[in-house]
Amino acid sequence: MKRIFFLCAVILFSTSAEAQITQEVFESFKLQERRDIKYYIPEDYSPEKKYPLVVVLDGEYLFDQVVANSKFYSSFQGTPETIVVGVFQSQNDLRWEDCAFEEASGLPAEKGKLFFEFLGMELIPYFKTTYSTAPFSMFVGYDITANFGNYYLFKEKSLFNAFISISPYLAPEMENRVPSRLSEINQQIFYHLIVSGERNDSRNSIMELDKALKSIDKKGFNYSFDEYPAANEVSVATYGIGKAWGSMFEIFKPISPKEYKENILTSEEPVFKYLEDKYNSIEELFGFRKEVELNDIMAIYAASRKKDDFESLKPLSELCKQEFPDTMLGFYFEGEYYEELGEGKKALRTFEKAFAMEEIDFLTKEMALEKMDALKADFGF
Repeated sequence: MKRIFFLCAVILFSTSAEAQITQEVFESFKLQERRDIKYYIPEDYSPEKKYPLVVVLDGEYLFDQVVANSKFYSSFQGTPETIVVGVFQSQNDLRWEDCAFEEASGLPAEKGKLFFEFLGMELIPYFKTTYSTAPFSMFVGYDITANFGNYYLFKEKSLFNAFISISPYLAPEMENRVPSRLSEINQQIFYHLIVSGERNDSRNSIMELDKALKSIDKKGFNYSFDEYPAANEVSVATYGIGKAWGSMFEIFKPISPKEYKENILTSEEPVFKYLEDKYNSIEELFGFRKEVELNDIMAIYAASRKKDDFESLKPLSELCKQEFPDTMLGFYFEGEYYEELGEGKKALRTFEKAFAMEEIDFLTKEMALEKMDALKADFGF
């Protein structure tokens, strides 16, 4: 179906010739009306890269905050750059028409059904075909628009992998339906629920939803909850989006001390498998293979030593030879692996190879030399 764009305003924001925040009018055949949208394309956008797509309802109020967090986190926390699309809904209280639901069933009302199709069959496909997008997509909404995002979970495959739900005005039974669906869905989902300190009619159902979501113990479901007692129903979005954004992309960030202690050291699986699963998940979600962080290599090495999981040193050494080929890492770890097996000759030859390569992080030629001398003394070489 042909889609027509009418230019409403050109570049509103730019830090370079390539950067743009653009506001346009999108003609929807599903809605039979024109809708104002605003979208951000990263400054260094390249068709060779993949970009997560973020759809923001209540665009007049939330779009700029989401873009600011996207830029900040990608610049300083190493998260992916994103394409952000905001849908305007404040004029004539469109948000209440777009996201309306039937009180009896809790399902979208007639206009809501059309708006559901507008996002899923027109707006999102346009950006996915026009730009180089990653498999990972995120939904951001507030109040009634936050509730609307939940409906996409009930498709056979959700259009969105991640949801930031800010003080949702929940439809009837949604506090039960969402957890039930998330327990069954065969898809990796990230869900972040945010609530203010205000006591209102929605709070009880939100807290019931939180309790039910916390009880889900399922691989692939990542849930986080934030309550801001000092925030009211207006300021809660400002309080919550930044932290929620970090949670959504937690998997992409380097292994943190908290992750090391709570996830790696407590796992009964081989230490290297944690690293392998982390980077496989990143590739599956974001559509590209992320270069392995030296920080992550060192975290897995430290955990291997601490847990006496020396079998993990062998695959770790092979990975280091690929990712850091000119450095000591790969051969040094391999040398320690053979050393633990009691294979002195193999260990000595491997440490000799490490000695000939570049130092990196805490590994020095002196350390390799000490290993070689110790092996010669122990094995009488």
